[in-house]
Amino acid sequence: MAECETCAYYEYDDEDEEWYCSIDMDEDDYARLAGSAFRECHFYRSGDEYAVVRHQI
Repeated sequence: MAECETCAYYEYDDEDEEWYCSIDMDEDDYARLAGSAFRECHFYRSGDEYAVVRHQI
């Protein structure tokens, strides 16, 4: 599974004081993710804003 800490959808909620995934998954998506033997998240998007810039250099 991709590390949530580096995902753009991993956000901190000040009210609950905890981190959570902000992607809008339906029950089928969640079941597929939870039941996957490889635990690979298909919604993962790198939160590294400078990745494109480094690629261009």
